[in-house]
Amino acid sequence: MELSLGFSPCPNDTFIFDAMVNGKIDTEGLTFNYVLEDVETLNNRAASEKLDITKLSYNAFLHLTRHYVLLHSGSALGKGVGPLLVAKEEIDLSDLTNYRIAIPGVQTTANLLFTLAFPSVVNKHEVLFTDIEASVLSGKYDAGLVIHESRFTYAARGLKKLMDMGDWWENTTNAPIPLGGIVIRRTMDETISTKVDRIIRRSLEYAWAQYPSLPDFVLNNAQEMSEDVMRSHIQLYVNDYTYDLGNNGKRAIETLFSEAKKAGLVDASSGSSIFR
Repeated sequence: MELSLGFSPCPNDTFIFDAMVNGKIDTEGLTFNYVLEDVETLNNRAASEKLDITKLSYNAFLHLTRHYVLLHSGSALGKGVGPLLVAKEEIDLSDLTNYRIAIPGVQTTANLLFTLAFPSVVNKHEVLFTDIEASVLSGKYDAGLVIHESRFTYAARGLKKLMDMGDWWENTTNAPIPLGGIVIRRTMDETISTKVDRIIRRSLEYAWAQYPSLPDFVLNNAQEMSEDVMRSHIQLYVNDYTYDLGNNGKRAIETLFSEAKKAGLVDASSGSSIFR
């Protein structure tokens, strides 16, 4: 059985999925026709129901629970992993409404966290996540929300951290921050979902068994970063929650959904169950 699968070219995703898409482990009769896209493109693909299985932002998942259900493995979730608000110069956070903010996509969890923290700030502009640092440095935008590997490069490029959105979330809710998850079509048979969960865990076990060596799949898809940065990226975003969400991970996701509903960012009566 062939399934379509979408994930990002970032080191954490290619590290997780390498073994299962490149024939390095037993996939129990399943094959995966994969596409690599940035997270906001994947969010849009999910909204169009174009993929059987996909990585997507938890913010996007808020609106897609009728069509997709969350798998227990593969998520990016934890503490100290949140997006950062950065700028060339210090900015008074109480005055953010007067500034232009670059965001990595309307549907990203980064934008959701920023919106929850600063609901009155509306002068936001979508920029491909890999271009946010340069767009702030050039003066096109006054500040930007950086995600992924930009957490490790913004300071060297001359940007200052204004706020860690992950710290804000953790201090506000006392929960780890859910960034992105792996979902599968709700219409898919539950036995297939369970099998895919098993295969993701097996793929992850294979990847860690080879570490700190990085496979070509990671090296060839990483965007202009050193191997040290790739490893820092993997060590930050691939953790116990990636192997299995567990009760703490599930509660964190439910908390995010609850806070979004309380803020009126999604219909409080809408949506199906997050998990099977």
